[in-house]
Order: sequence, then structure tokens, then C-alpha cells
Amino acid sequence: MDCIFCGIVSGAIPSTRIYEDEGAIAFMDINPGTRGHALVIPRSHFRDIHDIDPEVLAHVAKVAQRVAGAARTALAADGVNLVQSSGAAAFQSVFHIHFHVIPRYEDDDVRLPWCPRPADPADLRAQAEKIRGAM
Repeated sequence: MDCIFCGIVSGAIPSTRIYEDEGAIAFMDINPGTRGHALVIPRSHFRDIHDIDPEVLAHVAKVAQRVAGAARTALAADGVNLVQSSGAAAFQSVFHIHFHVIPRYEDDDVRLPWCPRPADPADLRAQAEKIRGAM
């Protein structure tokens, strides 16, 4: 398998690890958006949110929450973004599910990739009905 994150899990690719346990690894992002930007991944390979076992996802999310709290405290961050992108259209570039833990500072220059605008209430109701029907 040609997956950079699987290489990090195996130790073949070096990383600056923050935390690891039997199910997940947290390490510093080598292309950080802000000071303290980390990634949290499952040890097992899952492509994205649609592929991952729900119990593994829950564990990885708990680790991401723990890293977010530690980063906020240790680095005196003003906030934290927890970002998970699934699919190329959603800006996923490494196809091993991962969470970005991005400490945020009042003076940082990170901008998220969307501009919120009001939705039509009828469209919202129609979309909700479609999603509920698929659950």
C-alpha cells in the first residue's frame, strides 16, 4: 500500500508524535496552518469517513478531542478547529482518514474554504427530508 500515513504508523516515515495508543496516533503536521497544528489518524487504514468502522472513528475522535484540549492549554490558543475532510472535492489530499487539530489564535491568517450565506428554508427542509430518508 502506498499511503504516507500507513508509513508513519509503521515507523518507516518519521514523525513528531504527540500521542499514541493501540488504535490511534497523533503527530505534528509538517505543513502546519498554525503553531501546534497536529493530525490524528487511526492505526488501521481507512480511506475516509464512509469507510471507517464507527467504533474506530469514535476512538479517533476522542483522541482528537484530547489533543485539542492539550494544544489549547499548552499553547494558549484562543480556539481550535477540528477538521476532517472526506474526498478530493472536500480537500482531502491523503486518503487515510485523519483529523486536523488546528489551534487558532486571534492573529493567525488561516481562513476556512467556504463563505456561509443564508439558505432558503424550503431548500433546507427538502434536503433534510432526503438525508433522513437515506439514514
